Amino acid sequence: MVSAATGDDADACLVGFTSQCSIEPRRFVVFLSKQNHTCEVAGRASVLVVHRVRAEQHELAEHFGGISEKDDPRKLAEWPWRPGPEGTPVIQDCDWFAGRIEQTFDAGDHVAFVLSPFDGEHRGQSQLGYQEARDIEAGQPAGQPAGQPA
Repeated sequence: MVSAATGDDADACLVGFTSQCSIEPRRFVVFLSKQNHTCEVAGRASVLVVHRVRAEQHELAEHFGGISEKDDPRKLAEWPWRPGPEGTPVIQDCDWFAGRIEQTFDAGDHVAFVLSPFDGEHRGQSQLGYQEARDIEAGQPAGQPAGQPA
């Protein structure tokens, strides 16, 4: 899961594609759907927070993966969080790290955000994976960027 914030605009979403992509310097990449409001916010942000959703947090995954900001603009307000680095939401009860956005690139129907991790909290808990989340219907389809007709 990834959260982003710029000024008064903040959002978070479940993501399907992430990976460590460099050891030295440390780099991590997250891919955000162009359909997602979080991608719009991230495009204006300098920091993203990556959350590690635990296996038993299916409700959290469904909330941020199955509800689009377009469907419910209070999506983030309905879940407990606190301001993290540069005001970026840190979702309650998740391991997380913050990363400075070093680079972005077009990856088809997603945008890749290459991050340089610099802060976070890790308690070593199990992570929710694809098998536990495969029943979540996406809040919007991949494809057209947010705000553009299909």
